Amino acid sequence: MPSEGIPSETIEPHASSEPASSGTAPGAGAIEALALFAVIMAYIWKLRFTHPRLWLPALVLIVLSHFARHERAPALGFRTTGFGTCLRKFGPVLAGLALSLLGLGVWLGTIRPLGFEQALRSFALYLPWGLFQQYLLNGFFLRRFEMLLSQTGAGILASVLFGVVHTPNWFLMAVTLVGGYTATWIYRRHRNLYFLGFAHATIGFLLFFALPDSVSHHLNIGPTWAARP
Repeated sequence: MPSEGIPSETIEPHASSEPASSGTAPGAGAIEALALFAVIMAYIWKLRFTHPRLWLPALVLIVLSHFARHERAPALGFRTTGFGTCLRKFGPVLAGLALSLLGLGVWLGTIRPLGFEQALRSFALYLPWGLFQQYLLNGFFLRRFEMLLSQTGAGILASVLFGVVHTPNWFLMAVTLVGGYTATWIYRRHRNLYFLGFAHATIGFLLFFALPDSVSHHLNIGPTWAARP
């Protein structure tokens, strides 16, 4: 999308102009991303039951990929710069979504009976998980696909795969497809994973807190999706 009217200091240069490419073929990054996607799908559907700690070597390989491409944490989006800007620009929208979900839960009578401390603890636990998912979506998948595709194409592909990961939970697939593309749009302009992680955790927690399991399936994906009505 056009970037007119957005301060230049809030926009990171395109991945192809960053040292992330490290002189490798443009398609190498996309192959890395697709290979990781295959590992994630295999882990969700089978390996987490037979080899629950397999995510550790996968994470090590991701980190090694960043080092090989000279990608450091601030360039990936682990920085405070831009957080305040994101909060001012998108905070009202996030607050509106949060209030809408809460209002819908009250109207439907589906608010979960959680005490204040339990709800606060659940949200706090969701924060690092939301941050990690946004890091994978944007700091890895989007950046790798941008080495080969246009920014729009990379955003679409990354968000489609993000949705597919949530198979067969049709509700989460739809939410993560739209939310994932929105996150890539924000990330390209502000490069701040902390805000995206906070927004992800807020929406994810409220989907769990306010909506019935008949819709959210307890946010389960993969084989465990059938465990809920």
